Amino acid sequence: MANMTKKATAVPVSAPEAIAERIRAAILEHRLAPGAKLTEAQLCEVFGVKRGTIRQALALLATDRLVDLEPNRGAFVASPTLQDVHEVFEMRRIIEQAVVERLATGPGAKRLRGVTAIIERERGAFERRDFAACVRLSGEFHTALAALTGNTVLCDCLNGLVARSTLMSSLYESHGRGSCSFDEHARIAQALEAGDAREAAQRMAHHLQLVELRMLDRPAPGAVDLRDVFGGTG
Repeated sequence: MANMTKKATAVPVSAPEAIAERIRAAILEHRLAPGAKLTEAQLCEVFGVKRGTIRQALALLATDRLVDLEPNRGAFVASPTLQDVHEVFEMRRIIEQAVVERLATGPGAKRLRGVTAIIERERGAFERRDFAACVRLSGEFHTALAALTGNTVLCDCLNGLVARSTLMSSLYESHGRGSCSFDEHARIAQALEAGDAREAAQRMAHHLQLVELRMLDRPAPGAVDLRDVFGGTG
């Protein structure tokens, strides 16, 4: 993100970074549950690479705390505790309240067009029952607001917190319930468009508190066939 001015270069699909991104997407779209074992042999078969490449990809995900690497046992999708949930959302409330307070006193509503478009896509995905898109767009709403601040360090921090929150939702939220509400997102955007910093901050804090409270103790199974998750990836 800090190198946005540099020309983007394509990352080979067999590179550790590309494989890590594919696994990350599967985790954040709830196709890989917390506790799922990421068997190196299966991943080598799925992606057509050697173990060294898979291990590099898993190490990248471990850095982001999406994967746990356990000696003599292997790699597993991270299984955050309820204390982890509380701490992550405590940090999100601090950061995201500051984000909306800053945006509400900024140049104006034109900057929010991209964010309101995300909300509409989120609404459409919900109506289509496209769960994976709902999950992705819910996270994009929050990271898009942060991006409007222009603070890349803040964005990097929040991107990691949102990713961990999404993983947590797949472990703790009730089945069939989304952890984020596009209606709540819309109310936050309305306060921002009105330039009401206090109201925007209060709505964001309330929204994140509700997201945290929606997460219930509902452990997910760990067994998964990675060939089914990444079918046709080669």
